[in-house]
Amino acid sequence: MSVSLVVIRLEIADQSPFPQGFRYSAVEGMGEEELRDKALGLAKHALSGKSELERAAVLHQHMGSRAMGDMVIETYEPASAGGQEASGALHDAQTESGLSQEAGGASQAAPDSPSKQLPEQISFFSGNPSVEIVHGIMHLYKTNKMTSLTEDVRRSAMVCILTVPATMTSHDLMKLMGPFNDVMEHMKIIRDPTPNQYMVLIKFSSQADADSFYTACNGRQFNSIEEAVCQLVYVERAEVIKSEDGASLPVMELTELPKCTVCLERMDESVNGVLTTLCNHSFHSQCLQRWEDATCPVCRYCQTPEPVEENKCFECGVQENLWICLICGHIGCGRYVSRHAYKHFEETQHTYAMQLTNHRVWDYAGDNYVHRLVASKTDGKMVQFDCEGETCQDEKIDALQLEYSYLLTSQLDSQRIYWENKIVHLEKETAEEINNMKAKFKETLERCDNLEQRLGEISKEKQSLEKKCTQLNTRVVKLSQELKEEQEMNRCLRANQTQLQAQLAEEEHKAKESGERKDVVITELQEQLRDVMFYLETQQKIEQLSSEARSEIQEGHINIPASQSSFDGAGPSSGRGRRGRGRKRK
Repeated sequence: MSVSLVVIRLEIADQSPFPQGFRYSAVEGMGEEELRDKALGLAKHALSGKSELERAAVLHQHMGSRAMGDMVIETYEPASAGGQEASGALHDAQTESGLSQEAGGASQAAPDSPSKQLPEQISFFSGNPSVEIVHGIMHLYKTNKMTSLTEDVRRSAMVCILTVPATMTSHDLMKLMGPFNDVMEHMKIIRDPTPNQYMVLIKFSSQADADSFYTACNGRQFNSIEEAVCQLVYVERAEVIKSEDGASLPVMELTELPKCTVCLERMDESVNGVLTTLCNHSFHSQCLQRWEDATCPVCRYCQTPEPVEENKCFECGVQENLWICLICGHIGCGRYVSRHAYKHFEETQHTYAMQLTNHRVWDYAGDNYVHRLVASKTDGKMVQFDCEGETCQDEKIDALQLEYSYLLTSQLDSQRIYWENKIVHLEKETAEEINNMKAKFKETLERCDNLEQRLGEISKEKQSLEKKCTQLNTRVVKLSQELKEEQEMNRCLRANQTQLQAQLAEEEHKAKESGERKDVVITELQEQLRDVMFYLETQQKIEQLSSEARSEIQEGHINIPASQSSFDGAGPSSGRGRRGRGRKRK
């Protein structure tokens, strides 16, 4: 046996507080951001880039005729239930004691009364902290993937009792949960505006405990007096989302389910006979079979198979082949008219819609009818369509012929409209292409004129550039010749420079030798000059002497030691010596 897991979404108003401990996910390891992205992926994509008015229009479209109401969420935890009850009683007792003390102090106040020492205000707490009130709408989705109950696969540790009769109190419910009290972590009782019923979420310690509870209690009557049975579903995810974040928008891989008022049960994929009346209230076929009237069991609106004047398509206003959405109450025309009902499904992913003429419900996801509930022609009541005989067969044949006639007519009309639109589209495209070609041709002519003008200008520029190029070539030839001449002159100058450098070196050598010779001559002349000066000084001194001294000096001899040069035989000193001796002999 296989079942679909459900996702419970609590859409709350913008100013409503978040309930504590409501969120849950059967998939382990996913953070809050991942869960939020998974829940609001399509909503973020649909609302991104839109203004405030556009966002409000999209949210209103998916909300439909549904209205928010107050929901009471009561939380019970087995480990602290007794402590909470005692705490609540203690707080109530403190409240009454505080009030009585305040009243007593006001009536029996005395000048020396000890009550004067008490504070003027006493803080106390009242109410049950396990009860929360939020304002919003409860959504129930089913997963499109079936999960086996016999195989060992991941399901969930949380189960939901879809509907519990209001006659069952919390005490009765705790008795039902008595055998599983040790393995239950917490239980939340959710009471929405739907009368005579409430929903229960139960979180167990493990999936095995949830499987045991599902096996033991699913399909079991709550008590022997009422026929209501306990319908259990596995909860894959429980989430709380603000309305402004797109909580009413469709969720990927999930299908939203409507609600039955008579049975006070949530409809899941196993329901056979889903029906929504003209006043937007949904029922089961078995419920309507027990209802002995042609009016709505909730609002007593008269349900007739004939369409009324106020029923018309919300988009185009036609009153034929109308379908009403079971989720939000949107009315649209069928696929053989303008397909507004199907377009509503594409935009909102609201799967179930009911035809107003025969009250048959269509499943857009499965592309078939989900029940065989029709309206009786005699009294207009809803009965199970299970007829036999030739009359029924004739009616079936007539219905099929009418259906195929509608289909053929609609197809021919759609073909005609398609081809007419195609022709108009082609004519429009052809006219646009012709206009584009004309514009392009005009553009091309203008470009050709511009190119011709440009070509003339470029030709003139080419001629002037050719003249300049000729002049430059002539100048280059002349400069080349001058360069050759300069190179030859440079070569000759380099040769002359080399020759002159050699001559200069030779002259420098000769000048050096001549300088050396001159130095020798100068040295000799200086010696001779010294000898002459010595001779003259000697003559003067001799003349100043007496005659006896002069005769003595005249007959005397002067011995001058021979110098080193005298031994050479060619020095000037030898000559001086000879000259000196000759002079002395005179």
